[in-house]
Amino acid sequence: MDGSERIGIDGYGLTLEEVERVARHGAPVALADEARERMRRSRAIVERAVEEGRVVYGLTTGFGRLSEVAIPLDRLEELQINLIRSHAAGVGAPLPREEARAVTLLRANVLAKGFSGIRPEVVDLLLELLNRGVTPVIPEQGSVGASGDLAPLSHLALVLVGEGTAEVGGEVLPGAEALRRVGLEPVRLQAKEGLALNNGTQFMTGLGALSLVAAERAVEAADVIGAASLEGLRGTPDAFHPAIQRARPHPGQLASAERLRALLADSEIRESHRYDDPRVQDAYALRCMPQVHGAARNALAYVRTVLETEANSATDNPLIFPDEGEEGLVVSGGNFHGQPVAQVLDLLAIALADLASMSERRIERLVNPDLSGLPAFLVDEPGVHSGFMMAQITAAALVSENKVLSHPASVDSIPTDANKEDHVSMGAHAAVKARKVLRNTETVLGIELMCAMQALEFLKPLRPGRGVERAYEMVRERIPPLRGDRVLAPDIEAATAMVREGGLANLWQC
Repeated sequence: MDGSERIGIDGYGLTLEEVERVARHGAPVALADEARERMRRSRAIVERAVEEGRVVYGLTTGFGRLSEVAIPLDRLEELQINLIRSHAAGVGAPLPREEARAVTLLRANVLAKGFSGIRPEVVDLLLELLNRGVTPVIPEQGSVGASGDLAPLSHLALVLVGEGTAEVGGEVLPGAEALRRVGLEPVRLQAKEGLALNNGTQFMTGLGALSLVAAERAVEAADVIGAASLEGLRGTPDAFHPAIQRARPHPGQLASAERLRALLADSEIRESHRYDDPRVQDAYALRCMPQVHGAARNALAYVRTVLETEANSATDNPLIFPDEGEEGLVVSGGNFHGQPVAQVLDLLAIALADLASMSERRIERLVNPDLSGLPAFLVDEPGVHSGFMMAQITAAALVSENKVLSHPASVDSIPTDANKEDHVSMGAHAAVKARKVLRNTETVLGIELMCAMQALEFLKPLRPGRGVERAYEMVRERIPPLRGDRVLAPDIEAATAMVREGGLANLWQC
């Protein structure tokens, strides 16, 4: 736990940055008092409906295709635990720890809105899993994103009742033992609570939230790295002139152009070829950085609006509205459907794939002596040494993989649950694909970072722009220049970590 002030969970104000703080850095959480009171009010409506014997989906009926089956009152608790057990049918690799924590946090947050009819103590237990380091083991596959992420969320819910498995202190344990290790007791689910726990979009939203904030760091890094490549290739910043950007004032384009101009300010490399360079225009991968990087910025800005809304939305079914009418309202709907999230996560993958594609083209220009005017593959004695030859090939492989992964998941659908769920979002697939595209893109940008800084070695003693020079200094603290062939995998890993960590993001303000 990071020791910071507790984040109040109320269902309305959770930010994506707070999701990352909790998921990756262990920030503590607590249920807000106003959320606790809202939950008590909606729970009272559920209990009254049960006492009166009303027919309400998921409270006194079966689920999905079995919604027409009435359940006796004395078997309602059995109904809820059976729902969680039967729906815990996920397969595949378990989520990384930080993603499972993001899913857990978001599930607690949306339940805290007070529209789900669940007792506050169930949400308290979800939050204590986070505070005490209990991470449910959630398989990656099994959700079609229709009635939400039923399978993965059921694996999360299993731990609350002392079943399933969870990781504590690096050890994977049965759910009951995991709770006991940290001094927690399992809950006994009551009417509606199983359905409230596994009906929602928090798997796809949790993965998407972490990918989005990392993607925003990658775009910032792309401007820095692209500026360094332009310097290494002795390109011109004229295409970034403010007048050009004002003529097509997309916000992302304006932002990237401003950063590029600042990063390249006071460049001795630029001045060295300002008046005697026969080239009229640079290739698109250099000249069009504001347009392409900016398009990614615009796309990510839209993705953020959707994910921030979804992170604070009630997505289970039925929903309970204590303030509707004299006795409140219980109504079935479709907020669990993942289409809004699925579509923007497809967009996230597409934007990142294009960012990586342009980065790889700059890498090719850097290592190709016919295009760069530099030694082949950026190494002395090419032939004896292969330099960055394979680094470019690795980048090309990742870019090609991204193209396959960027086919939209959200245009697919397959009927499930005896055709009751006849249109599904495939949002979980979109989330997993976007995460993979993000990782590939971070690596491609890391490879370009290495190549660009190596190109600057051949232009010394000329100095690059202020921001690029600071980036060079940061890279050289972790990766030495390539004097001759060595194993590049550790260098690629280190450069990728620099992209991922976000340390390059504010260099344009130097």
